[in-house]
Amino acid sequence: SQSEQQILSSKLECVQSIKDGVLAEAKCTESNLVTLFSPKGSGAKTQTQSTLKLFRVEAETLYRKVDSEDLYVTSMLYEREKPEREVTGEEVTELVWKLCLAHSTSFETADLFMTLVFELRHLSLEALKALWQRSSFKCRDNWQPLIDALLSCATEACVVLMKEMIASEEVEEDKVQYFFWSVSFIPKPTSGMIESLAPLLKSPGASQSCFLGVTALLHRFCSASQSCDDVPAVQSVMRTLGKFLGGNCTVQDSEQVSEMQLVLKAIGNAGLAAASLAPVLGLCASLRSNPIGIRLAAIQAFRRIPCSVRVSDSLPAGD
Repeated sequence: SQSEQQILSSKLECVQSIKDGVLAEAKCTESNLVTLFSPKGSGAKTQTQSTLKLFRVEAETLYRKVDSEDLYVTSMLYEREKPEREVTGEEVTELVWKLCLAHSTSFETADLFMTLVFELRHLSLEALKALWQRSSFKCRDNWQPLIDALLSCATEACVVLMKEMIASEEVEEDKVQYFFWSVSFIPKPTSGMIESLAPLLKSPGASQSCFLGVTALLHRFCSASQSCDDVPAVQSVMRTLGKFLGGNCTVQDSEQVSEMQLVLKAIGNAGLAAASLAPVLGLCASLRSNPIGIRLAAIQAFRRIPCSVRVSDSLPAGD
């Protein structure tokens, strides 16, 4: 039948010449025969010939000698040279204007934005507030470059300013969500950051990203601290989360169930700082009248609490 016939016939032949262990020459001939419309073996045929030949071998590879004193070991994280002069708010304002005028997809825009982020890290909270008053304008397509740069700044001053702007509803909701997502990746969080963000947990309608972002920041802070339990800002966050639990996570309706599960997940995020809530978590998990979803969430909240905390004493035997 037609389906059993060979439609394409291909052949490749190469001859290689080796001299002193090195490939000196290679000649290849490739032929392809298409017989789809030629049942007697004839058809359209192509033939390609190629030759690769070695002309010379360099005696040595030339390279520029580098003084060993100029070499140093560093991480693969992105680095940027610190400015030798003091950064002023007026210069940063001008930088924001340049970003507005630059083409959105140009290399210039990317470089200007990175410069803006790094220069923001040198400004005090007072200078940042003054900058916001001057540069809170929107560019084309409603873009606010200063907001985006503040989200990547990662200094205490930038976090405090963003918190104040969120509290006064000066930041759009999608940027608020991105901010809480980004704070969990701040490499060196401070107690001032936590102190600033803690009141947001008490605000009506605090979002899921707020609870999870703040507690993730708390976990990173405590992972780098020897005694974070003694830090007032940490204690403030844990008192707020503890009040949400009530004492045994009792809820009245499905909406409260969702809220309680979010709080328990946030406590699990907090990790080391959540050790003080272990007894309450044990009661939440063991109370049979609690929905199974809450009991499981209470158990999962132990996931980052140190093994030195006796979890077994927090959960009654047989549950």
